[in-house]
Amino acid sequence: MKNFLKGLFQTILYLAFIFVITLLIVRYLGQRTEVIGSSMVPTLESGDQLITDKISYRFRDPERFDIIVFPFEGDDYEGKAYFIKRIIGMPGETVRIDEDGVIYINGEPLDEHYGIETITFAGTAQEEIKLADDEYFVLGDNRPISRDSRYPEVGNINRKDIIGRAWLRIYPFSQFGILQHQ
Repeated sequence: MKNFLKGLFQTILYLAFIFVITLLIVRYLGQRTEVIGSSMVPTLESGDQLITDKISYRFRDPERFDIIVFPFEGDDYEGKAYFIKRIIGMPGETVRIDEDGVIYINGEPLDEHYGIETITFAGTAQEEIKLADDEYFVLGDNRPISRDSRYPEVGNINRKDIIGRAWLRIYPFSQFGILQHQ
Protein backbone atom coordinates (compact mmCIF):
# COMPACT_ATOMS: atom_id res chain seq x y z
CA MET A 1 0.00 0.00 0.00
CA LYS A 2 2.88 2.35 0.80
CA ASN A 3 4.37 1.80 -2.67
CA PHE A 4 0.96 2.38 -4.27
CA LEU A 5 0.53 5.74 -2.46
CA LYS A 6 4.07 6.76 -3.36
CA GLY A 7 3.42 5.88 -7.01
CA LEU A 8 0.10 7.72 -6.97
CA PHE A 9 1.73 10.79 -5.44
CA GLN A 10 4.51 10.74 -8.08
CA THR A 11 1.95 10.40 -10.88
CA ILE A 12 -0.09 13.33 -9.53
CA LEU A 13 3.07 15.42 -9.15
CA TYR A 14 4.14 14.51 -12.70
CA LEU A 15 0.71 15.43 -14.14
CA ALA A 16 0.70 18.72 -12.22
CA PHE A 17 4.15 19.51 -13.62
CA ILE A 18 3.00 18.77 -17.18
CA PHE A 19 -0.12 20.90 -16.64
CA VAL A 20 1.94 23.89 -15.42
CA ILE A 21 4.41 23.58 -18.29
CA THR A 22 1.54 23.39 -20.79
CA LEU A 23 -0.07 26.50 -19.31
CA LEU A 24 3.22 28.40 -19.53
CA ILE A 25 3.72 27.38 -23.15
CA VAL A 26 0.18 28.37 -24.14
CA ARG A 27 0.34 31.64 -22.19
CA TYR A 28 3.77 32.86 -23.29
CA LEU A 29 5.07 30.94 -26.30
CA GLY A 30 2.27 29.88 -28.61
CA GLN A 31 -1.36 29.00 -28.95
CA ARG A 32 -3.45 26.92 -31.31
CA THR A 33 -5.71 29.03 -33.48
CA GLU A 34 -8.39 27.74 -35.83
CA VAL A 35 -9.16 29.55 -39.08
CA ILE A 36 -12.90 30.14 -39.36
CA GLY A 37 -14.11 31.66 -42.60
CA SER A 38 -12.49 32.39 -45.92
CA SER A 39 -11.09 35.90 -45.45
CA MET A 40 -7.48 34.64 -45.86
CA VAL A 41 -8.04 32.36 -48.89
CA PRO A 42 -5.90 31.25 -50.72
CA THR A 43 -3.22 31.44 -48.00
CA LEU A 44 -5.38 29.92 -45.26
CA GLU A 45 -8.58 27.91 -45.56
CA SER A 46 -11.45 27.59 -43.11
CA GLY A 47 -10.66 24.71 -40.76
CA ASP A 48 -6.89 25.15 -40.89
CA GLN A 49 -5.27 24.75 -37.49
CA LEU A 50 -2.36 27.08 -36.75
CA ILE A 51 0.20 27.64 -34.06
CA THR A 52 0.48 31.32 -33.26
CA ASP A 53 3.96 32.42 -32.23
CA LYS A 54 3.46 34.66 -29.20
CA ILE A 55 7.10 35.22 -28.31
CA SER A 56 8.93 36.67 -31.34
CA TYR A 57 7.15 40.03 -31.14
CA ARG A 58 8.56 40.45 -27.63
CA PHE A 59 11.99 40.77 -29.30
CA ARG A 60 11.15 42.40 -32.62
CA ASP A 61 8.39 44.44 -34.20
CA PRO A 62 5.87 42.98 -36.63
CA GLU A 63 6.80 43.36 -40.29
CA ARG A 64 4.84 44.18 -43.41
CA PHE A 65 3.04 41.10 -44.80
CA ASP A 66 3.22 39.18 -41.50
CA ILE A 67 0.01 37.27 -40.82
CA ILE A 68 -1.11 38.24 -37.33
CA VAL A 69 -3.74 37.16 -34.84
CA PHE A 70 -5.65 39.72 -32.77
CA PRO A 71 -8.85 39.73 -30.72
CA PHE A 72 -12.08 41.16 -32.10
CA GLU A 73 -15.34 41.77 -30.33
CA GLY A 74 -18.23 42.59 -32.60
CA ASP A 75 -21.96 42.22 -32.98
CA ASP A 76 -21.62 39.09 -35.14
CA TYR A 77 -19.53 37.26 -32.55
CA GLU A 78 -20.56 35.92 -29.18
CA GLY A 79 -17.79 36.86 -26.81
CA LYS A 80 -14.31 37.34 -28.21
CA ALA A 81 -13.19 36.10 -31.61
CA TYR A 82 -9.70 36.07 -33.04
CA PHE A 83 -9.08 37.62 -36.43
CA ILE A 84 -6.24 36.49 -38.68
CA LYS A 85 -5.11 39.14 -41.18
CA ARG A 86 -2.02 40.31 -43.09
CA ILE A 87 -0.17 43.51 -42.11
CA ILE A 88 -0.21 46.00 -44.98
CA GLY A 89 0.44 49.39 -43.32
CA MET A 90 3.13 49.99 -40.72
CA PRO A 91 3.27 52.50 -37.83
CA GLY A 92 3.66 56.11 -38.93
CA GLU A 93 2.70 55.41 -42.56
CA THR A 94 -0.25 56.68 -44.54
CA VAL A 95 -2.54 54.18 -46.29
CA ARG A 96 -5.03 54.82 -49.06
CA ILE A 97 -6.88 52.57 -51.50
CA ASP A 98 -7.95 54.21 -54.76
CA GLU A 99 -11.03 53.52 -56.89
CA ASP A 100 -9.06 50.95 -58.94
CA GLY A 101 -8.20 48.96 -55.80
CA VAL A 102 -4.55 50.01 -55.73
CA ILE A 103 -3.09 50.27 -52.22
CA TYR A 104 -0.87 53.29 -51.61
CA ILE A 105 1.62 53.51 -48.77
CA ASN A 106 2.98 57.03 -48.21
CA GLY A 107 1.69 57.96 -51.68
CA GLU A 108 3.48 55.10 -53.45
CA PRO A 109 1.71 52.02 -54.88
CA LEU A 110 2.35 48.93 -52.75
CA ASP A 111 3.86 45.99 -54.65
CA GLU A 112 2.00 43.04 -53.15
CA HIS A 113 0.27 40.05 -54.64
CA TYR A 114 -1.54 38.45 -51.71
CA GLY A 115 -5.04 39.64 -52.56
CA ILE A 116 -6.84 37.18 -54.81
CA GLU A 117 -9.04 39.84 -56.38
CA THR A 118 -8.96 43.57 -56.95
CA ILE A 119 -10.26 45.60 -54.03
CA THR A 120 -13.70 47.00 -54.89
CA PHE A 121 -14.47 48.36 -51.42
CA ALA A 122 -11.93 50.80 -50.00
CA GLY A 123 -13.98 51.57 -46.91
CA THR A 124 -12.28 54.00 -44.55
CA ALA A 125 -9.10 53.78 -46.68
CA GLN A 126 -10.85 55.64 -49.50
CA GLU A 127 -9.46 58.68 -47.73
CA GLU A 128 -5.83 58.67 -46.62
CA ILE A 129 -5.36 57.11 -43.17
CA LYS A 130 -2.41 58.19 -41.04
CA LEU A 131 -1.30 55.37 -38.75
CA ALA A 132 -0.11 56.24 -35.24
CA ASP A 133 3.27 55.08 -33.96
CA ASP A 134 1.69 51.91 -32.55
CA GLU A 135 -0.89 51.09 -35.25
CA TYR A 136 -1.03 48.65 -38.14
CA PHE A 137 -3.39 48.49 -41.14
CA VAL A 138 -4.41 44.91 -41.95
CA LEU A 139 -6.23 43.23 -44.83
CA GLY A 140 -7.42 39.70 -45.49
CA ASP A 141 -6.07 38.02 -48.62
CA ASN A 142 -9.64 37.40 -49.85
CA ARG A 143 -10.30 41.14 -50.18
CA PRO A 144 -13.95 41.06 -51.37
CA ILE A 145 -15.19 39.30 -48.22
CA SER A 146 -12.63 40.17 -45.56
CA ARG A 147 -13.69 42.33 -42.63
CA ASP A 148 -10.46 44.16 -41.88
CA SER A 149 -8.99 47.64 -41.26
CA ARG A 150 -11.18 49.10 -44.02
CA TYR A 151 -14.16 48.66 -41.70
CA PRO A 152 -14.63 51.09 -38.80
CA GLU A 153 -15.55 48.30 -36.37
CA VAL A 154 -12.12 46.71 -36.94
CA GLY A 155 -10.03 49.77 -37.75
CA ASN A 156 -6.31 50.03 -37.24
CA ILE A 157 -4.75 47.43 -34.96
CA ASN A 158 -2.81 48.62 -31.93
CA ARG A 159 0.53 46.92 -31.29
CA LYS A 160 -0.56 45.92 -27.78
CA ASP A 161 -3.57 44.02 -29.22
CA ILE A 162 -1.52 41.73 -31.44
CA ILE A 163 -1.45 38.27 -29.88
CA GLY A 164 1.20 36.96 -32.22
CA ARG A 165 2.22 35.85 -35.67
CA ALA A 166 0.53 32.93 -37.39
CA TRP A 167 3.55 30.69 -37.72
CA LEU A 168 2.83 27.03 -38.36
CA ARG A 169 -0.05 25.19 -40.01
CA ILE A 170 -0.55 21.90 -38.16
CA TYR A 171 -3.76 20.79 -39.89
CA PRO A 172 -4.67 19.64 -42.47
CA PHE A 173 -1.66 17.35 -42.39
CA SER A 174 -1.24 17.62 -46.17
CA GLN A 175 -0.57 21.37 -45.70
CA PHE A 176 1.62 21.01 -42.60
CA GLY A 177 4.44 23.56 -42.51
CA ILE A 178 5.70 27.01 -41.68
CA LEU A 179 3.60 29.81 -43.20
CA GLN A 180 5.35 31.99 -45.74
CA HIS A 181 4.97 35.68 -44.89
CA GLN A 182 7.24 37.37 -47.37
